[in-house]
Amino acid sequence: MEEVSTFINAARLYIRMKMTMEAATTQVAWVLSYVQGGVAEVWKDNLLDELAKGESEVESAEQLFTKIRNDFGETSEEERKIEQLRTIEQGSRTYDEYVQEFKKVTRGSGYEGQPLIEEFKRGLSGAIRRKLAEAEEPPTTIGEWQGRAVQLDRNQRQSRAEERMLGRNAACPGGNAQPRGGSYGGRDGQITQRWGDNGGGYRGNRGNQPGPWRDPNAMDVNRGRGGDRTCYHCGKWGHMAQNCWERNKARIVDMPQESAKENGGQ
Repeated sequence: MEEVSTFINAARLYIRMKMTMEAATTQVAWVLSYVQGGVAEVWKDNLLDELAKGESEVESAEQLFTKIRNDFGETSEEERKIEQLRTIEQGSRTYDEYVQEFKKVTRGSGYEGQPLIEEFKRGLSGAIRRKLAEAEEPPTTIGEWQGRAVQLDRNQRQSRAEERMLGRNAACPGGNAQPRGGSYGGRDGQITQRWGDNGGGYRGNRGNQPGPWRDPNAMDVNRGRGGDRTCYHCGKWGHMAQNCWERNKARIVDMPQESAKENGGQ
């Protein structure tokens, strides 16, 4: 395996740099000191026993390297690729990442055709695999499987991003706009419309006649004076007929004339 080759190359390099003057047995002992863990530990103990009894053919570091490679089964590149191909899965990777990794492992594996498609399908996450398999025209080649899987994943991610954006826009429809069509509790238990449907404006008991907005919770200084009514005399809003200035003005103007007639009559 690749790990075995890495270990052997590192040990060989160190011996050439630091231990060329050491005895062969010392070099062998140094290499064995780094063979550790699991099956390798048991293998090392057995070899040390053989060396102690003179039953081993290992007399140099190079012979030890050959034995390590043979006993630990250095596999060919094709066999290693096949092993990776049979175990590769998408996991937490995106479909793009999975496809690229699958292509890398495929090169040199000798797999092609339907066996290669089956290995690719096995490693896919369930949702996309089911959609492709249940499609009206399912993919038939490894290229189609890979291309359509990536495209489906991109479409799904784009759709989810748009839904999140629409959700945020719905939660914040816009700026500091005032509410429309709202209402509040009016005087004497009445429900008084505050904002009209035609762009705002106060709507009190005076129907559709426009007027200034007034805080419903503020003190009503005009209560009892007709402050929220329309005058029947002059047609203006804000007072009753009995308090109409126009009516009183007419009386004031007329009074001297009536007095003059009375004086003339005398």
